[in-house]
Amino acid sequence: MNFILVPLHTDTLDTASYSDNTYFYVYAAFFNVLLTYGMETAFFRFFSKENEKKKVYSTTLISLVVSTITVFAVVMIFNQSLAEFVNLRLDYFNYLIGVLVLDTLVVAPFAYLRATGKPIKFTFIKLSNIFTYVLLNFFFLWAIPKYNIEFSGYEKTDLVKYIFIANLAASAVTIILLLPYFLKTKWIFDKAIFKQMLNYGLPIMIAGLAYVINENFDKWLIPDVLGKDINGAYAGCYKLAVFMTIFIQAFRLGAEPFFFNHAKEKNAKNTYALIMKYFVICGALMLLFIVGFIDVFKALIVRDEAYWKAIEIVPIVLLANLFLGIYFNLAIWYKLTDKTRFGMYISIIGAIITIALNIMLLPKYGFVAAAWTTLIAYAIMMITSYTLGQKHYKVPYQVSRIMLYIVFAVVLSYISFEYLRGNYFFNVALMLTFIAGIALLERKELKQLLKKR
Repeated sequence: MNFILVPLHTDTLDTASYSDNTYFYVYAAFFNVLLTYGMETAFFRFFSKENEKKKVYSTTLISLVVSTITVFAVVMIFNQSLAEFVNLRLDYFNYLIGVLVLDTLVVAPFAYLRATGKPIKFTFIKLSNIFTYVLLNFFFLWAIPKYNIEFSGYEKTDLVKYIFIANLAASAVTIILLLPYFLKTKWIFDKAIFKQMLNYGLPIMIAGLAYVINENFDKWLIPDVLGKDINGAYAGCYKLAVFMTIFIQAFRLGAEPFFFNHAKEKNAKNTYALIMKYFVICGALMLLFIVGFIDVFKALIVRDEAYWKAIEIVPIVLLANLFLGIYFNLAIWYKLTDKTRFGMYISIIGAIITIALNIMLLPKYGFVAAAWTTLIAYAIMMITSYTLGQKHYKVPYQVSRIMLYIVFAVVLSYISFEYLRGNYFFNVALMLTFIAGIALLERKELKQLLKKR
């Protein structure tokens, strides 16, 4: 979706309007965490260990439906004041609330599909959402202006609004497709299960809020410190990390239920260590690939040269996202041991670092400081989680190998970005060198894995 839409958005929106679009989704991420209050992760935890799985699902579903509808009713009463408080236009704020409510209502059904191993249905519904969103984006932002289509109330000077309308429509399509998981479910609310899930989930919520700060505080602060134009360019180039983001998101969707479901197996910890190593290998190779072909990707995805002023942040953001992916891998220790408060503490540390460094460094060093701040925050979170995890749930991660692969990829990426920009023959040679190094060091294990398969 990002690969298709970023070129459309950056072609049709100036950097200031793109900043408004980014600002909208910063709040969407923040309020999404609040509205789900850790119940998604809590669902996976209790669904994997409780015998009455349908009761866990119905309890999760009821709690999210009731809380979401209650919040919606209260917010709409005070929507004018709240819109002013968050510095959003009233119509933008109303779209935001609509999207949030619909997306929160489908959290439990989507989690159920993941937990019960139904990837085809899950994917079909997700792709239906994406298709609707992409199609409406092209209709509003490209087709109507290009072909002068008559559309009542269409405002050519406010194109960003139609991105939010498209999102609202896509969310509505999703909830319609998931209606059977509301209507065919036996609605039973178990207070005991809910209390346990809430105790487990609230620290996850706080950790989620801290994560949103880590990921979005820079985009919230830059408009005031450096201006909307700079923020738009920064956010546009940030999107060039889309492939790493998709890789991590896809991994998380499958990994979380997998980790919970396999926790009782004899070799679970060895499996987690193996997954971590190959996750890092894939992520490091992706880092090298994107940096090596960065000029190709910027021309494909962010075609407006006004955005390219922030291109130097891309390698830093890619590495930061790789560290974040490693942190998500490591986070399994506090989720499996029911010590989710540690996840909260670690995320709060990251948020404090993000806020402090951005406030101190952004005015002096510009948007590059924001990218380095994200990298530093995720690196510290990753190291802290590993250190604590080895005390509470020791997993035999191959730390020296993982560090070697990361350093190897970073050095090659630096050479590629600073000295070989545009020289694709040598960039391909660097990638082949990295792959050859992996094959040489992991040849025995790779042979064993292939034999098992």
